[in-house]
Amino acid sequence: MDRDRLIRAALWASVPFNAAAAFGLAFPASPLAAPFGLPSMVPQPYPAMLGAFVALFGGLYAWLAWQPQIPRAMVGFSAIGKLAAFVIVTLLWLQGRVGTPLALAGTGDLLFAVIFLHWLRTTGPRHG
Repeated sequence: MDRDRLIRAALWASVPFNAAAAFGLAFPASPLAAPFGLPSMVPQPYPAMLGAFVALFGGLYAWLAWQPQIPRAMVGFSAIGKLAAFVIVTLLWLQGRVGTPLALAGTGDLLFAVIFLHWLRTTGPRHG
């Protein structure tokens, strides 16, 4: 699989991953979120805003996958977002604030971050 096909596949796979996460974060009392042990009794602005930002990242991944030439800076930004999500969930798991199912789901963010960073490292800036 050539590098652009790999990054596009990863970007497309990130869309439903983020959509599910956005829904679960926005509606922590939902059956989708229940296995992850998210607190359901939080003031509504917090889960709504968090879900919206995760959904925006999902939209970014879809937009990037559709581009004829994928903007490297946006893939870098995406990698930072994925790494940040993984680090936050991992730190919360280590503190006992989130359960193992959420920590395991967070490894998906790490996987996507590694793919995004690998693509950045192996594809130089395009000139011309």
